[in-house]
Amino acid sequence: MAIEQILEDFEMIEDWEDKYRYIIELGRELPPMSEEMHSEANKVHGCVSQVWLHTTVGEAAADGSPVLHFLGDSDAHIVRGLVAILLQVYSGKSADEIIATDGLAILQSIGLQDHLTPQRSNGLASMVRRVQDEARAAKAA
Repeated sequence: MAIEQILEDFEMIEDWEDKYRYIIELGRELPPMSEEMHSEANKVHGCVSQVWLHTTVGEAAADGSPVLHFLGDSDAHIVRGLVAILLQVYSGKSADEIIATDGLAILQSIGLQDHLTPQRSNGLASMVRRVQDEARAAKAA
């Protein structure tokens, strides 16, 4: 599902309890990560829940910037859903696109950060920072 579709769906859902259920459902649709990918190297620090992001760098896009693909997981249902949303924002994009995209602003546009605890908001920022750091590293390599 594309991020545009998720944003549209989110706008159509009025009740925040239903929006949380939708986020959890998105998390259930994430492809599974192998146990090997649940490693310390893939762990996102700064999250209260455990979060893992695995990065694969693919062939360069037309602009020469490498394309990154991400797999993600969390031990918390709502956070797993947030991971799913962020992967739709960033996975399959070039490093330049990832660096230029403010994932937090996209999520703020639907009011998500206003309905998260400060710890979850900080964790979300840590996930975005990690994805963008991975893009910078891939571009520098």
